[in-house]
Amino acid sequence: LVQHAQRWFRSPRGKATRIILGSSSKVRRKLMDELCEEVGFKYDVLTADIDEKAIRREDPAELVTVLAQAKADAIQGKMAPAEKEKDENALLITCDQVVVHEGKILEKPEDAAEARRFIEGYARAPCSTVGSIAVTQLASGKVAQEVDRADIHFAPIPAATIDALIAEGEVFWCAGGLMVEHDLVTPHVTRIDGTMDGVMGLPKLKVLQLISTFFD
Repeated sequence: LVQHAQRWFRSPRGKATRIILGSSSKVRRKLMDELCEEVGFKYDVLTADIDEKAIRREDPAELVTVLAQAKADAIQGKMAPAEKEKDENALLITCDQVVVHEGKILEKPEDAAEARRFIEGYARAPCSTVGSIAVTQLASGKVAQEVDRADIHFAPIPAATIDALIAEGEVFWCAGGLMVEHDLVTPHVTRIDGTMDGVMGLPKLKVLQLISTFFD
């Protein structure tokens, strides 16, 4: 798949295809940078700026699927018609992710107490990341979309470590306050059933598979 993508992005059609990442997440941008370096393409960033809490679903897979599509719709709504026409081959990537723990959907913690409660609870039972990736072809409106899931098992995370994470502040930008890749958190992860980049919000192979559905 990677080799096929490399060849495609070197072709005239591939070189003319604009890739847009519809996310303000620094972690997703880092993962996208890695994918670009591996495959050989560039991308732009646009943001949706939607009220995610206005969209509710009880099923986590349905929730992230709807949110990823809502972000795509919002970004397209902000683009001028001339811009969309100019980029007839453009592909827009939008994502959403929640953490599920003990049957409850956890989103970004609203305050320190909630962040602490989330993080402390992960030692009681494994948590899961449920994320959706949507790739939309702007010209046709065609969408390729999938849900990615990973289960994370934790040993107890010390209170001092949780204090440091909260003081740093990045946990407030992550669903469930979950930062598996953080140097303070990684030593307490005992097992991941899934991929690390999926846990971080952008499963690179799955993104590439979705993009490849639009290859000639």
